[in-house]
Amino acid sequence: MTKTVLLTGFEPFNGAAINPSWEAVRALDGWSGPDFQVVARQLPCVFGGANLALLEAIDALKPDIVIAVGQAGGRPDISVERVAINVDDASILDNAGQQPVDAAIAAGGPAAYFSTLPIKAIVRALRVRGLKSSVSQTAGTFVCNHVFYGLMHHVAGRSDDEPAIKAGFIHVPFLPEQAADRPERPPSMALDEIIDGLRIAVELALSEQADIAEAGGATH
Repeated sequence: MTKTVLLTGFEPFNGAAINPSWEAVRALDGWSGPDFQVVARQLPCVFGGANLALLEAIDALKPDIVIAVGQAGGRPDISVERVAINVDDASILDNAGQQPVDAAIAAGGPAAYFSTLPIKAIVRALRVRGLKSSVSQTAGTFVCNHVFYGLMHHVAGRSDDEPAIKAGFIHVPFLPEQAADRPERPPSMALDEIIDGLRIAVELALSEQADIAEAGGATH
């Protein structure tokens, strides 16, 4: 049976002309193997609107695996997120001019959800490939965490007769051209490396039924 993998990335935000999450994700759109196919969708960098677009894609595609991807400017590596928290607290405006402060994503929802991706197995595989990677303990409180929480809230709320969805979130660094435009010269990663990293994450999400148990791997 062919499994569908949904990858999502964000449109540019905060005045930027490019978002590495979307550039990497769309490069994998249409990638397939004997037992899987990958579909990429772009999400708006908008509180509320991003989750509506995500859920519409899930309803239409009925994916077995969903990996949402976002930009984490300033981080040096591919950060595989562990936990999403139930709060929007934006330090900048989203693309619709919204800036929620201390707002719940899901009223009455749990404080947090954990990723169901094999996060440590993914990080180990990325490092073996020579790619910088770590388990991250915070997805922030901007639209990335908003989508991560919304995704996991949806997955948790599915009925027992609906197929389970494996899901999680990965942050990627600036591209070199983005870093070059900034006076502080933050860390960056080549697009080819980010695409490679996401390809590995998809392969591990498809093949691993449980995560590995080993200490370490967390730098954020």
